[in-house]
Amino acid sequence: MDNLTDLKAILHSKRANIYYLEMCRVMQKDGRVLYLSESQKEYQYWNIPIANTTCILLGIGTSITQAAMRMLAQAGVLVGFSGSGATPLLMANEIEWFTPQSEYRPTGYIQGWMQFWFDDEKRLETAKRFQISRIEFIKKVWSKDRELKTEGFDITDNELDTMFNNALTQIPNAYNVGKLLQLEADLTKKLYKYAAKKTNQLGFIRERSNADKANEFLNHGNYLAYGLGATTLWVLGIPHGFAVMHGKTRRGALVFDVADLIKDALILPWAFICAKEKQSEKEFRSQCLQAFVDHKALDFMFEEVKSASLFYIETK
Repeated sequence: MDNLTDLKAILHSKRANIYYLEMCRVMQKDGRVLYLSESQKEYQYWNIPIANTTCILLGIGTSITQAAMRMLAQAGVLVGFSGSGATPLLMANEIEWFTPQSEYRPTGYIQGWMQFWFDDEKRLETAKRFQISRIEFIKKVWSKDRELKTEGFDITDNELDTMFNNALTQIPNAYNVGKLLQLEADLTKKLYKYAAKKTNQLGFIRERSNADKANEFLNHGNYLAYGLGATTLWVLGIPHGFAVMHGKTRRGALVFDVADLIKDALILPWAFICAKEKQSEKEFRSQCLQAFVDHKALDFMFEEVKSASLFYIETK
């Protein structure tokens, strides 16, 4: 790629790829970013299509060269280091990414975000709109995804209808962020229970440290969603610390807020389905990435964050 503008031919919101790599070396060779792996005492090179990649997670046994980082930065690819299986993301307990530096990030969205962010009431109202959008996205995805319907995730189910209607009724009346977080957690617990029932995993308990497949896949998939969230915020120029729900004292909290828009709709059901089918982490990851593409998850996240940023400007 001699012309660096070619690297930005694909908008971030339209990019399809997230990579998790382990036991390999990422390098630049002949104008491309490759990863080198050893197989049966032979070295193999694999190309990374950086122009169509949102983020890369580097797991155990990985290294990366300065030249590769330079090309990834030029292409606007976020890079993070993680543990085995893409979780946890390292750098203590925060969501932390190596974000490419550019003086040409947009300013309109962060300016709009900061206009409302210091107002507690407006920040709470933004969080409520995020939670409503989260539920509407679940309903939209589950209503048209044939594979999920086949597995029992059918939006016409009266149990789901009651669950969502109750949540949508309670969210506008949440008097503070703590109450909103409680409503979010209550709905997610009910969705775990529903998913466990549909996939015959009735003894399921959500514990991040548990070694069962469903918990492992939920951990893994959530970090894929965090990658999309971090990418969305970086492209729009909004720092990760200006959260509306997950705590103003956590540097990466806004990444959690944005990732929550899609986690329950896409990660949650497939974690249980793939666990039931005893799939590998690689198969589960491929299923998640395909779901992101099929349901335009990144597009949806971009539009929601942009809308939130400009909401109070446009309603003046």
